[in-house]
Amino acid sequence: MGKNKLKKFAEMETFHNVFQCGIHDITEDNPIAALAGQWNEKVFHNTNPIVLELGCGRGEYTVGLARFYPDKNFIGVDIKGARMWAGAKEAELGGITNAAFLRTNIETIAHFFAPNEVNEIWITFPDPQMKKATKRLTSTYFMARYQQFMQPNGLIHLKTDSPFLYTYTAEMLRINGYTVLANSQDLYLSATAVLQPKAVLQRSGLEEATLLQTHYEQQWLSRGMTIKYLCWELAPRETFEEPTIEIEKDDYRSYGRNYVPKTDN
Repeated sequence: MGKNKLKKFAEMETFHNVFQCGIHDITEDNPIAALAGQWNEKVFHNTNPIVLELGCGRGEYTVGLARFYPDKNFIGVDIKGARMWAGAKEAELGGITNAAFLRTNIETIAHFFAPNEVNEIWITFPDPQMKKATKRLTSTYFMARYQQFMQPNGLIHLKTDSPFLYTYTAEMLRINGYTVLANSQDLYLSATAVLQPKAVLQRSGLEEATLLQTHYEQQWLSRGMTIKYLCWELAPRETFEEPTIEIEKDDYRSYGRNYVPKTDN
């Protein structure tokens, strides 16, 4: 492990807004797992709605939305500490008290929140996991976990560059009867043209979806790719059905993590 990563990990231990719990450390006595049901009281010290960003990476949405919406509390979740460090440090230095970070495996997410504790989830540019459905953050495997701690009809937002993940998720929503509030295959072209009643659009997340562009989103846009967006209500259900349709695999690869798109400036 590089010295830079070790330095970041050490620095994160000093941040007041970072909570870390490995998969083997989840016990009744673990103080991080014990935060379930108490995030507002012990971390944010208010009663505002809680919003998660899953697979938060550098935390651009966690920090950005926290700035735009001081009346909500945002928690970025990821296992990659070296990436999370950037957002956590920005929030710490900027005095953004409604942004926090939970470093853990997303598969264990239900251990850290109590029933009805979370209002919304943002899933921004996750790995489409084309080989295994249960690893996709929009799979029924994860829907079953999210509904354990989300409020009934809480919102889930997906932003993705992946045609595969978009198609899979849209089909998953259709066959399981979820209410879709927004559905765009080209967010920045059609965000204002989504045919939904006004009352639905007010909950659709379209405004928030276009407010921020992550580091990787800018990479996709620089390649002329379209951004897909879905927003749906997570109505609780007892049984789930996984899509069985054949979906064409994505035929492109990501840039390296350190790539910076060229500009005309």
